[in-house]
Amino acid sequence: MKKFKEEDLILYLYQECSPALKNAVDEALQGGDIELSENLNRLQRTLQQLNKLKLRSPSKASLKAILKYASTSGKPGSA
Repeated sequence: MKKFKEEDLILYLYQECSPALKNAVDEALQGGDIELSENLNRLQRTLQQLNKLKLRSPSKASLKAILKYASTSGKPGSA
């Protein structure tokens, strides 16, 4: 059975994969690929947990430090 990369399975779950990849995963699932099914279930649970997280914005001090670094990092002699 074909081995799928985790990145491909994530694209599949988000429905952002190519039609060829979607067909290959669907065929493998219909063929009874238990390992693939378990991997998809694990990733689905992980994505559901990530979607539940409450994201916070970075602090103003962090943003200021990043912007300061970005404004000086491209200048000659800044490295």
